[in-house]
Amino acid sequence: MGVREEARRMKAAAPRLGASSLEQRNDALARIAAGLRDAAPIIFEANRLDLAAAEEAGLPATIRKRLRYDEVKMAESQAQLEGLQGLPDPIGRVSLNRELADGLVLTRVSCPIGVIGVIFEARPDALVQVASLCVKSGNCALLKGGKETANTNRALFEVVHRAVEGAGLPAESLALAESHAEVDELLGCDGDVDLLIPRGSNAFVRYIQEHTKIPVMGHSSGVCHVYVDKDADLELACRVVVDAKTQYPAVCNAAETLLVHEGVAAEFLPMVQAALAGRGARLRGTRQVVDLTAGDGVDPAVELMGDDEFGTEYGDYVMSSRVVSGVEEAVAHVNRWGSHHTDCIVTRDDEVAEYFMQMVDSAGVYRNCSTRFADGFRYGFGAEVGISTGKLHARGPVGLEGLETYKYRLVGHGDVVADFAEGRRSFSFRDLEA
Repeated sequence: MGVREEARRMKAAAPRLGASSLEQRNDALARIAAGLRDAAPIIFEANRLDLAAAEEAGLPATIRKRLRYDEVKMAESQAQLEGLQGLPDPIGRVSLNRELADGLVLTRVSCPIGVIGVIFEARPDALVQVASLCVKSGNCALLKGGKETANTNRALFEVVHRAVEGAGLPAESLALAESHAEVDELLGCDGDVDLLIPRGSNAFVRYIQEHTKIPVMGHSSGVCHVYVDKDADLELACRVVVDAKTQYPAVCNAAETLLVHEGVAAEFLPMVQAALAGRGARLRGTRQVVDLTAGDGVDPAVELMGDDEFGTEYGDYVMSSRVVSGVEEAVAHVNRWGSHHTDCIVTRDDEVAEYFMQMVDSAGVYRNCSTRFADGFRYGFGAEVGISTGKLHARGPVGLEGLETYKYRLVGHGDVVADFAEGRRSFSFRDLEA
């Protein structure tokens, strides 16, 4: 069956999934968790094949790390599934309850978006995250994973789909697209697919945005910053920078650029350079950064760069760096070169911190903590389908609430507009308890 036919069947099934009970959807999540445990040997063997192919193809070590689905990733999936089961039902929440006139009551109620197409990068754990979030939020999901983990994706999808059917939810709730040609077919499914969420390279996301009429939610890059202010605790700052860069450098919330106030640059840059080098990372900096880190007897582990490189998402153990005159210049740099994803200031000065957090135009703005916290699971959302750097509908890590829209329900008793237009009745607009 082609993607167009799958999308058409999903569109028809979406209202049934959206009307399913919370108990059914939570049962599906519990069945996914149990199925993953039972199928662990099959899943790990499939992943071994994918990893072997990636190594043979010469993919970088940082990329191969993303492809891995092992006991650690399995435990993370289990934790996310358990967390999702404990969250309240996102469907049917009343955000407005208003009497327009006597006996005429308007409510605004949350409901699923419908059919969501998710094209995710070569991270097989993303398949479990995305599918489970869509199930819990009552959305049908058409999933397209990276070819680098095709075997793992297939093994995981079989577990998830079997669990969904076992819970009595529509079989059409989930589908897996596997070939690259199916991406272009999916882009033409406007009318049946309500939303696309691409997770991949800048060029790929731009391609999606430019070749479809379907609304697209997501981000095209993750150029995140850490700004170390003159009033920062430098040991704390070093800890934050090292985690933000090296804890998992291949993901979008890893920091790519370090900005340092000129008042502490001479002391801090050699300190953080040595700490980064100890984790296998290096700085790429302006001439000023190079001069400050290349002292006698110090292995600089730093390279000269040009200004045009500040928009680069390395996804590796590399970090661009420059010295700034203060928070105003830091903010200007972030807003000019950043991707509006997640940016951090390290400082003890409340006024400076507030300026940074108010003026930086990003989905996540942090103080004294790693950018790696920009994650749906770490926000208590259970998981995420991705991070949105746009400003419409959802922003930041997109969890259950970001996968809901709403509808207006109006209940009357033979009410007609003519009575109001001709003065026989008047509006009261009285808010009621939700």
